[in-house]
Amino acid sequence: MKIAQIAPLIESVPPRGYGGTERIVSYLTEELVRLGHDVTLFASGDSVTSARLISCATTALRLDPHVRDPIPYYMLMLDRVRECARDFDILHFHIDQFHFPLFHPLAERSITTLHGRQDLPDLRPLYFGFGDMPLVSISDSQRSPVRNANFVATVHHGLPADLLRPTFKPRGGYLAFLGRISPEKGVDRAINVARTLGIPLKIAAKVDRVDQVYFREQIGPLIARPGVEFIGEINDQQKSEFLGQALALMFLIDWPEPFGLSMIEAMACGTPVLAFRRGSVHEVVDDRLTGRIVESIDDAILTLPRVLSLNRRAVRRRFEERFTSSRMAKNYLRVYKALLAQADVKRTSDPTEPIYGSSAKDRAIEPKQPVI
Repeated sequence: MKIAQIAPLIESVPPRGYGGTERIVSYLTEELVRLGHDVTLFASGDSVTSARLISCATTALRLDPHVRDPIPYYMLMLDRVRECARDFDILHFHIDQFHFPLFHPLAERSITTLHGRQDLPDLRPLYFGFGDMPLVSISDSQRSPVRNANFVATVHHGLPADLLRPTFKPRGGYLAFLGRISPEKGVDRAINVARTLGIPLKIAAKVDRVDQVYFREQIGPLIARPGVEFIGEINDQQKSEFLGQALALMFLIDWPEPFGLSMIEAMACGTPVLAFRRGSVHEVVDDRLTGRIVESIDDAILTLPRVLSLNRRAVRRRFEERFTSSRMAKNYLRVYKALLAQADVKRTSDPTEPIYGSSAKDRAIEPKQPVI
């Protein structure tokens, strides 16, 4: 199958440090190539991939000090995708909804994975206006605010099985916070719980420009006191040690998290998760197996000792069962094939329907399968 993956341009694919969406695009792209598919990645020029790379910006936009507005770069990228759209069986977009107007005529062989929150009221008329654009959610809970949108599947994220090595006897003696510093991510709550129980906390996190005042005024005084260490942004190579040596990952969020990649990164290392019941958490964490789900700070304080006693080998096994990139890629392939089969049925019933891209014979489509 000839597949185009259209990635955000803010970070490279994969990102050098923080960057959930670009990281998932990388894992998916590499796995599809490994499975024998012809994949083209539209991304920043500093991306690294075994697929064919079409550079749509010299470097990741976040790293270019001259870039003030990313929109022009996305417009240029979408024009490049449009010019060669006929070369692909499937166009898989990961850039929110920028492409809807331009690729609306190709809806039958495009798919859009929504990586962000959907509880913003302005999105509802957009999905109504482009109701035939097929969408994939990354958790069932992500759909809640826009349930009438054209969702064709939920596909949970996955990591390469050998990306992060598990540690079954950690020696670090600390709790871990991994991700981004912002009010909704709950680093202040993680500090509160750790200090109350007298357990050190290490924070590996990115601080965006918009959150620098919050970090300086709200979090800075908290990490200035003993017991909390701020490490800063880390990359994939550093995560095995950071997460593997931790007693648990603190995920005390206060927003409708669409997925929460750091949870499965911790599980890959055998590290259990303590999380608030928000967004996708109940779909990702198997309560009492890979972590514990709590409702409040007091509940978190009481429950953390039980999290530390969970079987880390069982945590890793559950990751291998549910959250590998191999499983993710195969689920996306089912979606691709189901959409193309539906398009073939539509064209067969309506011979006047214009045919875009390669022939059905070239695609080697399997019989229609139910969308997962």
